[in-house]
Amino acid sequence: MSYDGISVNVGWTTVNSHTSPQSGTNLDPWYYNYAERTAGLAASEVRALFAVASRPEVVSLAGGMPAVSALPQELVIDSMNRVMREQGPVALQYGSGQGIPKLREQILDVMAMEGIRASADDVVVTTGSQHALELVSKLFLDPGDVVLAEGPSYVTAIVIFRSFQADTHHVLMDEHGMIPESLRENIARLKAAGKKIKLLYTIPSFQNPAGVTLSWERRLEILQIARENDILVLEDNPYGLLHFDAPPPAAMRSVDEEGVIYLGTFSKTLAPGFRVGWALAPHAIREKLILANEAAVLSPSSFSQLVVSEYLDSIDWRAQVDRFRGVYRERKEAMIGALSEYLPGLEWTDPQGGFYVWLTLPPYLDSKQMLPRAVKELVAYTPGTAFFADGGGRNNIRLSFCYPTPEAIKVGVRRLQSVINGELDLLETFSATGPLETVRDRGYSAPPPNLD
Repeated sequence: MSYDGISVNVGWTTVNSHTSPQSGTNLDPWYYNYAERTAGLAASEVRALFAVASRPEVVSLAGGMPAVSALPQELVIDSMNRVMREQGPVALQYGSGQGIPKLREQILDVMAMEGIRASADDVVVTTGSQHALELVSKLFLDPGDVVLAEGPSYVTAIVIFRSFQADTHHVLMDEHGMIPESLRENIARLKAAGKKIKLLYTIPSFQNPAGVTLSWERRLEILQIARENDILVLEDNPYGLLHFDAPPPAAMRSVDEEGVIYLGTFSKTLAPGFRVGWALAPHAIREKLILANEAAVLSPSSFSQLVVSEYLDSIDWRAQVDRFRGVYRERKEAMIGALSEYLPGLEWTDPQGGFYVWLTLPPYLDSKQMLPRAVKELVAYTPGTAFFADGGGRNNIRLSFCYPTPEAIKVGVRRLQSVINGELDLLETFSATGPLETVRDRGYSAPPPNLD
């Protein structure tokens, strides 16, 4: 059908240029029908990189993919076979919205390694810890609410908070983690502006993306600040067991049972493909989490839970975690060694566990704009802007050492050196203020790691 306007074909329907905007657009006929909260959904730099990083010729220092090759496959295969042989009908059936009781008991043993004592009744198994993060956000966040988080912070947490139309405000960090005084200042400023602060989100051990660890003294002080201001703490702890030497301080949940929701996962200490995580919550919140879990997925995968439970029951899983520590320690040392060799004029964090190094570039470089050159040079990284809700981190890069081999890490950092020097050469050519020192000049003095 046509009128005096122009008809545009959009697939199975036709949108006329003179019809109401509610008809949609020529790219999406349902554009004006989406809920307002979908405005917060956008592809992150991390997601966009996975397609590039999967090319075999590209050294990916981008995604935080665990080294699952360090997990003996026969251990997992044996666990799967036993589950199907002995519990097949249960494994293939719907399960509880809270999770299998035996696995919840075993999760208590995992958390005990970080000082947590709890009841299995307060554990809710989820489809990965990110699912738990989404459920907590669904329970607590209304449009316009505020979440306080470290700056930088986990990219998908920021996306989830935004999807519920909440605002993320960043708290300054240094080499010892979140700065309590900055937290106090943020709370005072936001309260004075009439804002409602619902959650304090933190990754206290080997933080993603900065790799730093919150000190014990600061953990206690931050918990006290949260209690004084009636702010629920959301402690996300995927990396806590993956320390290289000394373990991190005990979990924040170990000293505050009522003010902290603790999120854990088997993605980093077993394998992400099982998609098994959990939340440990105060009793009243636990009950709502179960209802939210059932509303979202009915029940987490019985098969995955039983396989993980069988794995924990039948092998020395602590020894396997220790094996992962050795793998990641070797790769972190390769990363630090390569940075020292190829980019000696820059600054970076030196994590004592986890997956990530946070690199600071000269202030006049933009890591996001530099990324196409990096892809051309066959190296991938994650721009620092992915980890800020306010556009910060432009001269930062998150480098992941968890997935590539030590040899590949060295190749990747050498390629990154070429990328950075190429950008500096370009700036020098068109600079109106004179020559710029490059990272080839070992005398270059970079600022300390930019964690704010």
